Amino acid sequence: MTVATLDPRALRDAFGAFVTGVTIVTTRDDAGHPIGFTANSFTSVSLDPPLLLICLARTSRNFAAMTGTKTFAVNILSEGQKDLSNTFARPVEDRFAAAVWSDAPQGSPVFADVAAWFECSMQDVIDAGDHVILLGRVSAFDNSGRNGLGYARGGYFTPTLAAKAVSAAAEGEIAIGAVLERHGEIYLLGDDVLSLPGCVISSGDPVAALTELLEDLTGFSVSTGFLYSVYEDKADGSQHIVYHALAEGDGVPRKGRFLPPSALSGAKFNSSATADIVNRFALESSIGNFGVYVGNETAGKVHPISMKVANP
Repeated sequence: MTVATLDPRALRDAFGAFVTGVTIVTTRDDAGHPIGFTANSFTSVSLDPPLLLICLARTSRNFAAMTGTKTFAVNILSEGQKDLSNTFARPVEDRFAAAVWSDAPQGSPVFADVAAWFECSMQDVIDAGDHVILLGRVSAFDNSGRNGLGYARGGYFTPTLAAKAVSAAAEGEIAIGAVLERHGEIYLLGDDVLSLPGCVISSGDPVAALTELLEDLTGFSVSTGFLYSVYEDKADGSQHIVYHALAEGDGVPRKGRFLPPSALSGAKFNSSATADIVNRFALESSIGNFGVYVGNETAGKVHPISMKVANP
């Protein structure tokens, strides 16, 4: 896509391919009340002097307070803090009420159990299009050693869980499949008996192979995102990895069809595992909170992974 045909939504999606961490930026307003918001546009800048930056939208409800403050803190969230991220991404009246936090040396709120936190004095506020860049000089910090919460393609992921899950299914042939979503509908193959799209691989990158398959089946551009289900079929010992993916484009796919979850009541599926995955998608998509299932075809655990980081 060239500059002449640049589509803002497509550009945002392309930016979203970059894997980031998730932070909560905090300060105090003129009355001394704590304020904070979720952000993933955080970057370390310099060690000498110690500098970092955060990008803030001009439309942010926190714009005046953040650009006028003398100090602020950046809290890098750990893998178990998705709920905290969601709280500070939404217009909640008192975001701090449900959080465990304390004051950093200069009074900026810092949260318990984060991967790390940094308190900064404001070095500069730099104009940057529809955002501003908050350049902070680090005056205090702490590093807990916990793994950070990850974010890419519009969804959270937890690096430790993802590594363990893929490792559990990494020996021999792997059956890979997808919960492919478009406008809230799920892509399925078959007429009387429905199945998820997928294939079997024995080497190579499973995400690349799956994405190529989905684009060939549908004729649409596909972004393959986070793990959705990792399980062993005890009947034949086969290992399965299912990813969540998003399709872009309108119209009818080359093969198969997109169906709303409401149309799947009473549908027949090619396996009980497929039925469980589709039913879970119907439930989770209704509340916008997805997870990763790890186990076998009959028993396992769903690890919640919330989907969206809202604009601050």
